[in-house]
Amino acid sequence: MSSEIRLAFAHPSERSEATAGSEPRDRISLRDHIVEIEIGAFQAERGVTQRICFNVVVEVQPLTGPIDDDVDRILSYDKVTEAIAFELADERLNLLETLAERVAERILLEPQAMRAFVRIEKLDRGPGALGVEIVRGRGQATPQRPSEEPVLQPELVYLSNDAISSPHLKGWIDQLESRDRPVIFCVGASDTPAPQTSHRMAQRRIDLLAIEQNAWVLASKDDRCVVVDTRTELDWAMKNGQTCVWAPSKIVLDAVDGPSAQPSDAIALAAWFAATFDAGEMLVIGADLPKAASVPLRTISADSAKL
Repeated sequence: MSSEIRLAFAHPSERSEATAGSEPRDRISLRDHIVEIEIGAFQAERGVTQRICFNVVVEVQPLTGPIDDDVDRILSYDKVTEAIAFELADERLNLLETLAERVAERILLEPQAMRAFVRIEKLDRGPGALGVEIVRGRGQATPQRPSEEPVLQPELVYLSNDAISSPHLKGWIDQLESRDRPVIFCVGASDTPAPQTSHRMAQRRIDLLAIEQNAWVLASKDDRCVVVDTRTELDWAMKNGQTCVWAPSKIVLDAVDGPSAQPSDAIALAAWFAATFDAGEMLVIGADLPKAASVPLRTISADSAKL
């Protein structure tokens, strides 16, 4: 085993001493991730599954500014497990070497990733673990094969306050989930007036927080609805079939090209959010449509049981 690979999986204190004086990098790791798949070149390995253990360490460039406890600023661990899952689902492979190379390639597509150490072991082929270890750096991996990963297009639905309190709510969620598309609900503020201030930016935050309070009200109506406020959480939820309720503050305030719509115009704000997904349409339940929106809108009454 090369010293670099050994140190990648070593205790942090040993690695720290060995890399003193070199360019410092942070590392994230996935340890003892076991999946059961069909893989192998031998006839005895065809038509059967076996346990494969993954250990992955990713060197990332340290952030130049404060993290601020913000998940969208770091390389999410989900990206490592997703890289493994994608390559396992892509095609049946004969060699662990091929699998390790492809997992490293996919991880290094992430902007923060600088180097990837990948160890893969077969646990059921002998008295011990049989495996391969590789290290790949940015620019060192072979050109990425075209991705066949489908682009997720969620169902964006705006609910008025009448719709949130409607007896049809659970039925609507049933209908939406039956369409096999990720569902993201958007809401406006409750009917209780939010505090008012003459400071424009402060008022914007107050109005966004009022929407988030109402998002939690919707979540309390049905356990399938989970409030999310980061793009990382949204991506994970869509890939895993979780119905979401959008809490807008973080995404709106972090947006470089932010919405022109004010939080008080909640449908237009939701339409801007829908446009970030290239949504073909947003469904509005129980509210009048604005004069202009960034995506096509369709409306139904809060009294309608069928979408």
